Amino acid sequence: MSVVPPYTERFRTAVLGTVFAERTSVVHRLHAGDTLILVPDPPGTDVPAVWVHAPGGDVIGHLPLQIAAWLAPWMLEGGRCQASVEKVGTDDVESWRRLVIQVSCRVGREVSG
Repeated sequence: MSVVPPYTERFRTAVLGTVFAERTSVVHRLHAGDTLILVPDPPGTDVPAVWVHAPGGDVIGHLPLQIAAWLAPWMLEGGRCQASVEKVGTDDVESWRRLVIQVSCRVGREVSG
C-alpha cells in the first residue's frame, strides 16, 4: 500500500532534458494548464527517472533526479500523480527552467491480491 509522499503532496518543478531530440518542438506546443503524463522508470532501475510526456505520449523530458529518487518508487508502489504546465518560457530562457510544471500527489487505491 502506498503512503503519502515523503515530502509534499503538491509541488512545482522544472522539467529537465527538454533540448534533446525533438523535445523542444513538443515544448513549443504546450500552454499553461495543459495536462501532462508522468511515467516512472520500471522497477529495478539503479537511478530511477520520472519522465514527463505531453498528451498523446511525446516525451518532453524528466523531473530532477532529486525528486525522481523518491517519487519513482512511490509511484511504483501505487502512488498517483497529476501534472500540469504552470509556465512555458521562450527559447531565450535557460532550458533547465524553460518548462515549469505543477505536480499533485495522492495515494492510489489498494490493489488486492
